[in-house]
Amino acid sequence: MLVLLPPSEGKAASGRGAPLKPESLSLPGLADARAAILDELVELCVADEDKAREVLGLSEGLRGEIAKNAELRTAGTRPAGEIYTGVLYDALGLATLDTAAKRRAGASLLVFSGLWGAVRIGDRIPSYRCSMGVRLPGLGALNAYWRTPMASVMPEAADGGPVLDLRSSAYAGAWKPSGEVAERTVSVRVLQSRVVDGVEKRSVVSHFNKATKGRMVRDLLLAGARPKGPAELVEALRDLGYVVEAQAPARAGRPWALDVVVTEIH
Repeated sequence: MLVLLPPSEGKAASGRGAPLKPESLSLPGLADARAAILDELVELCVADEDKAREVLGLSEGLRGEIAKNAELRTAGTRPAGEIYTGVLYDALGLATLDTAAKRRAGASLLVFSGLWGAVRIGDRIPSYRCSMGVRLPGLGALNAYWRTPMASVMPEAADGGPVLDLRSSAYAGAWKPSGEVAERTVSVRVLQSRVVDGVEKRSVVSHFNKATKGRMVRDLLLAGARPKGPAELVEALRDLGYVVEAQAPARAGRPWALDVVVTEIH
């Protein structure tokens, strides 16, 4: 099973490890695209802080992120699973998984990124600021820029089992599964169910959406779930106590749609 995650906007500080080694990152087919974005991002942040802040959509209070980007080639690195923080990653709790679950996480979790395209949680990267919604002056909108290189590497990365797609819309735009891969992809949304005047109402709650997705991945990893396809993944989630409503694709080449229904916000 392959699990597609969004990154976190906020990130932990770069580590004290060796500087970035681009050739060591997973999905080597993305190397040229990564190098092009890294070159332009570093050059932009070194040359003009004000322009960089505008391009990256940063407030004055986040000006320090520009200096961080300017030093991407020399900054220390940490495993991506330690760099990404925030609600989803707090709920996922990678550091507190048992040894077997950590091994499964390393093999199955793929984090999408405006800078790197996608990385596995064991890939060593520096802390950075570059969302998928950024439009670099030379390369253009990153979600569009990534579509061609992603299309060349993701079918192989997704080979052999279901794909659990937990990405937010901006990151989902960088790669849309097609054909046979799409048919074993499960796209998830989290809905809060409330009863108002005797009538059930459902809504998307951003914070709880992220927390639920993190807990769901954690539970699957701890349980050692090995579903062979979308239907088995749905059953695995139900066995773990999740209330899920699944809809198989109406036609070939389309993903499954899965609603996870919750009643309480934690």
